[in-house]
Amino acid sequence: MSIDQLIATRLQSLRKTQGLSLEQLASSSGVSKAMISKIERQDSSPSASLLGRLAASLGVSLAHLLSEENPQPAPLRPRAQQEVWQDPDIAYLRRQVTTHEENGGPELVEITLPAGARVSYPGWHQQAYKQRLWMVDGTLDIRYGDENYALAAGDALTFGVDLPVTFSNPGSQPCRYLLVMSDK
Repeated sequence: MSIDQLIATRLQSLRKTQGLSLEQLASSSGVSKAMISKIERQDSSPSASLLGRLAASLGVSLAHLLSEENPQPAPLRPRAQQEVWQDPDIAYLRRQVTTHEENGGPELVEITLPAGARVSYPGWHQQAYKQRLWMVDGTLDIRYGDENYALAAGDALTFGVDLPVTFSNPGSQPCRYLLVMSDK
């Protein structure tokens, strides 16, 4: 299954499981009904910010939208089996290193953010979770609510998704970081 098929299937399944119409999800997420329909029909590939608004409105992590349910993950997940998604607008690259687990186990995601790129997400209002970020390469500015953080290779930052967050790469080269998401 392609990543666009996976996003379409997961979005529609989550929306229907929660008993939401296209109109209700559009209203709560700020994403147009037409755009949600296009994503579910695989007529459009969403941006990272748009996916973030949909995930926040559904009360799930981005990983939940970008990976298959796997209640019993295998001990080995080869790189070739890790879902990779690229934002069509800014070339932000997201590798789903571990799958979303129904039992709430930690998720591991690798992000490559191009030079000069910026991605903003709203605060999640339901089922908020913690993120732990470890910078691998480059520099990254993070605005979390009213706080600003400048990170360089080797730095680590722990924060939630309860407040709006913006990731910006001020450097002249792509930056790469790992995110570990957990309920605690």
